[in-house]
Formats: sequence, C-alpha cells, structure tokens
Amino acid sequence: MQALTSPQQRTIYVVNSTTDVGPSVAIPRHHRTLWWKEVLIISSFYAVYTLIRNQFGSALVNGVDVPLHSFTNAVRVIRIERALGLYHEESIQDFFLPHVWFIKIMNTYYGTAHFFVTLGVFILLFKRRPDVFAQWRNTLAAMTGLAIIGFVLFPLMPPRLLDAPCPTGTGGFGGACIEHELRNYNGAEDFGFVDTIAEFGGPWTFNEGPAAALSNQYAAMPSLHIGWSTWCVFALWPLAKKRWKRIALFSYPTITLFCIIVTGNHFWLDGVGGLLVFAVGYVLGTWLHRENHKRLDRRMASHPAF
Repeated sequence: MQALTSPQQRTIYVVNSTTDVGPSVAIPRHHRTLWWKEVLIISSFYAVYTLIRNQFGSALVNGVDVPLHSFTNAVRVIRIERALGLYHEESIQDFFLPHVWFIKIMNTYYGTAHFFVTLGVFILLFKRRPDVFAQWRNTLAAMTGLAIIGFVLFPLMPPRLLDAPCPTGTGGFGGACIEHELRNYNGAEDFGFVDTIAEFGGPWTFNEGPAAALSNQYAAMPSLHIGWSTWCVFALWPLAKKRWKRIALFSYPTITLFCIIVTGNHFWLDGVGGLLVFAVGYVLGTWLHRENHKRLDRRMASHPAF
C-alpha cells in the first residue's frame, strides 16, 4: 500500500485490487477550480440574494403605509444601546457633519468599498489560496444567506431614516410622523440623525430612482458591511506576513464600522450582528468544505489502480 498526499494535504491510499503481487498505485486527486464556474456561482447567488432581500422591508411599504415595524425595531436597538451606556451614534455623526468633504468621502466609501474590496479579495483568494478558496466562498455564501433571515425577521429602520419623512404617494421611507418618547429624550426635538447621502450626495441615492426601487431600506440587521469586511480579514490573514499588512487588514472593518455610523446607515449593534453571521457562516462554510473533500477522497479511494 502506498500513500499520497494531495495538494489539499490529504493522504489517499489506493490498493491494487487486480493482483496480490506488485506495489499499490496512488492516484493523485486534483480538484480543478474554474474561474468561469466561480463567476457563474457567485453572480447567480448574489442575484438570488438581492431578489429575495428586496422582497421584504421597505418593499412592503405601499403608498402612505407607516413603517411602524421597522421603526419599533430601531427603538428596541436604541433602548439596548442606552442600557449598555453605548448609544453614541448621533454624537459621533454630529461631530463630523461640519466637515462636508470628509462626509462625502465616507458616503463614497460606504457605497463602493463594500462591494469592490470583497470582489478583490475573492479574486485574490482564487489566485493565491486555491486550496481553501472553496471554504471561504462557502463561508461568504452562508453568511450572506443567514443575513437574509435577519432582514426578513427583523426589518430595521436605519438611523438616517428616523427623522426622514414618512412614506407618501411619491416616495419616502422614514419615520418622522411616528410619535415616540425617545424622539424627545432629554428635551430633544428629534433623534438628531442626518441622511448624509441625501444631504451631501454620494455614488447614488436611496430616496429616488432605481436604487430606491430596487433596494431594501430596512435591511440593516445584520450589517453585511461589517460581516463582509471581517470575512476579508480572516480570508487574507495567512497571506499578510508583514506587520503593516496585518494592521491594514484589521483597519478595514474598523474604518467600515466608523463609516456605517457616521453616515447614519447603521447602529453599532448592527455590526455585532454582522460578526455573528460571519462566525456562523464560517462554521457552515468550513463544514461544507470538509464534507466535500471527504466525498472526493472516498471517490478516489474506490477507483482501481492502473
């Protein structure tokens, strides 16, 4: 019997079943990863994800319906953060609002990095870490699928919409028309958040046009901006041998967390939700990867030697 270690660090034993004499032959197992196949898989998955996500939340607000459910969930998040003594999103945003140039950079970062950095890491994994590419692809798919469950079960009005106009016949997704004691907490006139994209501009606007019609305004819990940025860190960590590269990796989700808060798109608790779906997605993605390897090993072990 002869042992062979495959490129995936798996040892496969194959015994010559046609004769009792002579050495056994180990057949190498090579699992080819085709770039066009991966593009097709991820594109199809993202299209289905977008389609399902956008069937809920703000898509259910018709005409002048008041989005009470998503507003109530936002109040629940605020109460939890207040109880923890960590409700500071409005203060952080208010500090940076006078610096319009900076807010515009954050708006652009929010609308672009989330997609393009993840895509870049996906390509880098394909080229530099082919042995675990499927594992991280599965992780990304699993955590994104789990996020849909959160969007459906817990539609959440983001901070930027709490003081925005309520839906009318011509549009709108805010909750300004909903009376609540927290709106006037400590004598305040409202929650105090600003929709920075609507106010200062960005790559696109969620209040009108195709983006408004095709996006779920209340898909905030969990934050996939945090989930995906954390995925990027762990997926590339083995490639970051130098200290500055590791610092750069860890700075990415940190900057992303700051960005989603200062632009009023998320509460910090949404980021915790993003970390949770990443953790569960990693477990599921790793399990699927290992089960697939076991299946391939069994197939190779059952082949007769030549």
